[in-house]
Amino acid sequence: MILVIGGAGYIGSHLVKELVTTNEVVVLDDLSTGYRWAIDERATFMEGNLGNEADLDHIFSTYKIEAVVHFAANSLIGESVADPLKYYENNVSATLTLLKTMMKHHVKKVIFSSTAATYGIPTTDIITEDTSTHPITPYGRSKLVIEQILADFAHAYELEYVILRYFNAAGAYETAEIGERHDPETHLIPIILQHLLGEREHISVFGSDYDTEDGTCIRDYIHVTDLAHAHLLALQVLLDGKKKTATYNLGNGLGYSVKEVIKTCERVTGKKANVIMANRRAGDPARLVASSDKIYQELGWKAQFSLEQIIQSAWKWHQNSVKVTK
Repeated sequence: MILVIGGAGYIGSHLVKELVTTNEVVVLDDLSTGYRWAIDERATFMEGNLGNEADLDHIFSTYKIEAVVHFAANSLIGESVADPLKYYENNVSATLTLLKTMMKHHVKKVIFSSTAATYGIPTTDIITEDTSTHPITPYGRSKLVIEQILADFAHAYELEYVILRYFNAAGAYETAEIGERHDPETHLIPIILQHLLGEREHISVFGSDYDTEDGTCIRDYIHVTDLAHAHLLALQVLLDGKKKTATYNLGNGLGYSVKEVIKTCERVTGKKANVIMANRRAGDPARLVASSDKIYQELGWKAQFSLEQIIQSAWKWHQNSVKVTK
């Protein structure tokens, strides 16, 4: 059985949807940012907290867990700057509780959901796994600390892990049963689509004077289903004993500017956006684009969805989400 922590969240629920077709799955989630309706009914759901050892003990004692996929984290960059204690408690301290409980129950395989925020402001146009990590926010630092803890546990306790550093996850499940929903929403594509559905008066573009082709920030967008498939491959190599430790970037290898994303959303929806230019946000790098060559060479994974396909699936979800989430 596979334990998915944070399986009611955006990316976690998409992995669960894929995972239940071939595995028994138990989901642990406190529903603070995830949704009960997002969890596939074929999975076993346990409401509880990652930092609560009793909750974890109950799961590991009740089910024969082969591996853990760890998605649960607070992930708002601005909030992490305003309230770093929350991020170090909920992300780092709670993960230590998980690892301690895993060791107690002799479970030594884990996939960790990390982030491009571990790189900070890179000095190269294309980020590889060898790019220096210099996170500039408590959120990014909390994730990097966990990565370092995993390496120490691997050395001391024979923990086996795969770290997956996401870039900009986007899109929705092909049937529009589940998709991206955050409160508050901070991601560009859903914000644009909410505006085009009439739920927001305008879109704010933060900075038009970056050293990029059109002056707006460039980001690497990856479909959430592509992310789920990368997790499945990583899980399989851990279960097969083919990997002890690994770290991979997950991205498209292509960068799109904020203006390009807005134009693509307009083209997909046939609607015109009301765009307001605003000042830059502190700490926003001009360009974040991933090289995913390493995971392609080692596991055969490559992103399959184009930006237009990502937005088409997201648009389908946003149009359907009112019915799904009632």
